Amino acid sequence: MINPIEHAKTKEEAKKYKVEPYVIAADIYGGELAGRGGWTWYTGSSSWLYEAGLKYILGFNLEKNILKIEPHIPENWKEYSIKYKYGESIYNIKVINNNKNSDKKIKIKINEEQIEAHEIILKNDGRIYNVEVEI
Repeated sequence: MINPIEHAKTKEEAKKYKVEPYVIAADIYGGELAGRGGWTWYTGSSSWLYEAGLKYILGFNLEKNILKIEPHIPENWKEYSIKYKYGESIYNIKVINNNKNSDKKIKIKINEEQIEAHEIILKNDGRIYNVEVEI
């Protein structure tokens, strides 16, 4: 498998692979070092995997100061959270997948207040914002 986590699913496999399980290795050694990864940070893959996970799975879409949460997660994922720092402000984002949302509209609460918008305008005011997104 190309997915690097497949090389480090157990403690023994991780000891053999010896590189970061979130970066695609440019090569996997043979011979005496068979199974060991190499040249991980030269591929640039860590940034692409990070973007794929954050943007295309968790749905964290940021453009300037506007944040949209548009998750594409499996139905059996109950929830996940993201802590995001925007300037001096902290956004504690919790996404809840209750599988009860028949109209498929995303519902957003900021500090327990329902907002009508489907996007969050981020503020750099040093405050802490608790964001709950229900899908």
